[in-house]
Amino acid sequence: MDSLIKCARRLGRGGLLALVLLACSLGARAQAAAGRVVTTYLDSKLLRGNPGGENPRRRVSVYLPPGYDERAARRYPVLYYLHGFAWNDSLVMHADGLAALLDQAIAAGQIRPLIVVAPNEQTLFQGSFYANSATNGPWADFTARELVAFVDQRFRTLARPASRGLAGHSMGGNGTLRLAMQYPGTYAAAYALSPAFAAPHAEWMAAPAGQAVAGRSASRAALGNDFTAVRLVGQARAYSPTPGRGAFGAALPWAAGADSLAHRDAVLAQWGAASPFALVPTHLASLRQLRGLAFDWGEQDQFRHIPVACRMLSTQLAAYGVPHSAESYEGNHGNHVMGRDGRLYQKLLPFFNQRLQFE
Repeated sequence: MDSLIKCARRLGRGGLLALVLLACSLGARAQAAAGRVVTTYLDSKLLRGNPGGENPRRRVSVYLPPGYDERAARRYPVLYYLHGFAWNDSLVMHADGLAALLDQAIAAGQIRPLIVVAPNEQTLFQGSFYANSATNGPWADFTARELVAFVDQRFRTLARPASRGLAGHSMGGNGTLRLAMQYPGTYAAAYALSPAFAAPHAEWMAAPAGQAVAGRSASRAALGNDFTAVRLVGQARAYSPTPGRGAFGAALPWAAGADSLAHRDAVLAQWGAASPFALVPTHLASLRQLRGLAFDWGEQDQFRHIPVACRMLSTQLAAYGVPHSAESYEGNHGNHVMGRDGRLYQKLLPFFNQRLQFE
């Protein structure tokens, strides 16, 4: 800027005027380069009347890229982004800064302009786990079918599988892996960030302290602010539902006695069968249809099952000859996900820039 001012002074009043016009032009371009987030609502027919009392009216945050309003004939690929447990779509876009990060990534050429959709799947127990459930309702169908149809009808999308991507963090990373397998021909590529519950592991299936609180609670209020107990009940409603029975319409994998816990093998088997690891052998055709599959995790993740489970999943995929990328990095559950130096900007967006079909 200093060199431009010096140059303008040498050129006189005309040069100064040119500099002012240039600055105005650059400012206008910078302002035009920002996308916008639209908040809309989907009144889900699939979730209506679910026994678990979950609200079928779901908020959806939609990022529209720079130029969306000006270029009325242009259509865009869509990246569906699934949030983590106890989080939601608005926090992803604004508190996490995803919308601003997308503006920066598009301006820098990390990814071409696209639409990004984040559904709110926070529930009474903090997360749908993106799973079909007899208690909670068919959240997997809602996410992979009803939401996709809703977005294609209301926004200028490239409404074809080759132009759809799926990504998510933590619980959303788990949902990404499972939905990519369970709904073949819906998404072209999938990228899971720090996917939770990717394979059977004692940390998320046992959790003795949380199991005791959950097993002895007769209401949601009784769970209080015990994160692990709420998470266990949320998973039970997703993975081992018993609609209309018990305090939460779900069977927990451990029964709480007066002074001990007893495992329920049938329920533990249900939970294990719901993991992406367990789905791989029966969904190989779906996995091989993808144009790209990737997941990564921080070696210092606070949830210690995640590095172990991700390695198990990668080993299994390799054994079946499924092309994929699995990468660890120095970091914890969330400190290197967002931001210019984070995994989403540096890895995930370039991944989809290469694998999605743009107009």
